[in-house]
Amino acid sequence: MRPILFEIFGFPIPSYEFFVGLGVLAGAIIVFLERRRRKLLQENFFFIAVAALLGGALGAKIPIWLYYARHIAAHPGLETFLSGRTIVGGIIGGWAAVAMAKKKLGVHTKTGDIFAPALALGEAIGRIGCFLRGCCGGTATRLPWAMDFGDGVLRHPTQLYTLTFDLILFMYLWSARKKYHCEGNLFLQYLAASFTFRFFLEFIRTTPKIFYGLSGFQLVAVPVVLYSIVALTRRKNVSAWATPA
Repeated sequence: MRPILFEIFGFPIPSYEFFVGLGVLAGAIIVFLERRRRKLLQENFFFIAVAALLGGALGAKIPIWLYYARHIAAHPGLETFLSGRTIVGGIIGGWAAVAMAKKKLGVHTKTGDIFAPALALGEAIGRIGCFLRGCCGGTATRLPWAMDFGDGVLRHPTQLYTLTFDLILFMYLWSARKKYHCEGNLFLQYLAASFTFRFFLEFIRTTPKIFYGLSGFQLVAVPVVLYSIVALTRRKNVSAWATPA
């Protein structure tokens, strides 16, 4: 693996932080392009975007702080406090923060379709950092593409599985984005696809299992997927009834 990507004037640039930052930048560019194309929320969108970033950052960290509270307390320090994050928490945190910001601003326009392609692309790029650092790997396997992430055990390269899935999802969302006019359907499709994939991926990840062989991520994924499918089905039915015979 390559935890340090390169150095600038003797200052090491970690691979993980570099690609996570690059993913955020790429996602921000996608959001900017989509907002401009749709010509929506000219005045309030800046505040909604800031809410998404802050909510996503907190959502990505809070589950880690809670789960590793004892370790953080036993090893106080900025590095320990800031290390680790979860994309699942980041998505939910950003989602909740945008909903609260829109309520505060009195905005009723759906904005999820603007963020959906950006989320898929951002995570895809971020997973390159996970792979280079050797974190977020899978369980042991004898498959020919298994990799050793530094502990002498050949494992599923789950980072690359996620990278591949997210790139395919991004290409679909990007190509389908013109079919929707910010009804929220594109975002619901993103949630359903992303969280379904994560649910099944957890079976070959080393994430601690906490309830009948399921991880915390899987317990969160189930209601999110069910909500997305139900919401999409209801919208489809409403559209069918509203279509003139």
